[in-house]
Amino acid sequence: MRITANGNGVTLEKELTVRELLTKLKVETPEYVTVQLNDDILLTGDFETRLVKDNDVVEFLYFMGGGAA
Repeated sequence: MRITANGNGVTLEKELTVRELLTKLKVETPEYVTVQLNDDILLTGDFETRLVKDNDVVEFLYFMGGGAA
């Protein structure tokens, strides 16, 4: 099956949970990543149960704080 992850085509052998996908793709600091699946922002609690399926589009987003000095 094929998905798009951060704009890149990825081939997977089977459907995976979002948590399994984070591990498979070796996403850095997965505890701080926000996942967008087909335009839906997922809650971290859904990573264990939400499946990534054929033709899905996944984006891994990191939000960084900053401020004025």
